[in-house]
Amino acid sequence: MIGELIVDSFAGGGGASLGIAMALGRAPDIAINHDAEAIAMHAANHPETIHLAANVWQVDPVAATRNRPVGLMWASPDCKHFSKAKGGKPVSRGVRDLAWVVVRWAKQVRPRVILLENVEEFRTWGPLGEDQKPDPARRGETFARWIGELRRLGYRVEHRELRACDFGAPTIRKRLFLIARRDGEKIVWPKPTHGDPKSEAVKCGALAPWRTAAEILDWALPCPSIFLTAAEAKTVGVKRPLASATMARIAKGVKRYVIDAAEPFVVTINHAGAEFRGQGIGEPFKTVTGAHACRRPRRPDRLLRPAGRREPPGRRAPAHDLRLDEGHERPRRRPSHDHAELAKAPQRRERADAHDHERRRAHQPGRRVSGAAQWRHGRP
Repeated sequence: MIGELIVDSFAGGGGASLGIAMALGRAPDIAINHDAEAIAMHAANHPETIHLAANVWQVDPVAATRNRPVGLMWASPDCKHFSKAKGGKPVSRGVRDLAWVVVRWAKQVRPRVILLENVEEFRTWGPLGEDQKPDPARRGETFARWIGELRRLGYRVEHRELRACDFGAPTIRKRLFLIARRDGEKIVWPKPTHGDPKSEAVKCGALAPWRTAAEILDWALPCPSIFLTAAEAKTVGVKRPLASATMARIAKGVKRYVIDAAEPFVVTINHAGAEFRGQGIGEPFKTVTGAHACRRPRRPDRLLRPAGRREPPGRRAPAHDLRLDEGHERPRRRPSHDHAELAKAPQRRERADAHDHERRRAHQPGRRVSGAAQWRHGRP
């Protein structure tokens, strides 16, 4: 690939570029991404690369390459609006159509080889219905037309699903890979180097066993005890004590998956639910998404409830005292110290005094109180 450019479109933080550098001995010449933070990370990892922080549609292929030949173009278009992780939510046509950028580059600068990576559902790319969801009757129609455009431009195109764990990476992530080339050379797919430890190929030494999660976990990272006091927790930057319900779930999990289990495990914490979402440390990592990570629900009055008490119907719990129905704790809101909040302090004290007076009256023998007051103060 002497004298030819390498272009990484949708470059992100530089993961694909690192793989290209490992395979070809040099980093890409050009990296394109719309996200400034991603480009900054890419620049830190690949300082010799020319970085274009712009929407891929706003980059002129001819101007970016300065009419130099392109030997390899790598493209990883946004996959979120193809992935099954999206569920049944409406999708964006603009995001799904990003792969047409590849055809634009193929027309204008004619890369010798084009590599594309995406989720396996990319092959189902088709038009959207009136509900902005993929039309099942036209499943794969756009994908076929897209490949047809590349072939019309003289490219030979092949695509396969590959699993990273079969090639030495400790993850079972499965992705669709597409190779298009116009130089007349044969498309050669890599052969698996690793396999299931229980398979005959591994037992006879033909393949190495899958690498495991245990190999890449940093067991030296500190893990503050769940039994720290509040003062001890403050010194290490964590919150203790944990809620009683949280501790009860931890105890149940320790018994089920540690004390009564033959092997230890890893737990993913970015999904809620009663079912176990972990895996053994002797297995390749499963996909870990960014779902629910550090994000509050939009309607906390529907999804959350106050910690340690109930609220009457129709009343919304204060945002600083919300926890998940399952008992998971949310970070409490830091108290505000602006002048508007300080001005409200006397009013809050007056309401608190009135509330305390009502509570004392409610517990006097023979005193008749309203149903709401009984409910609020825990009387039957």
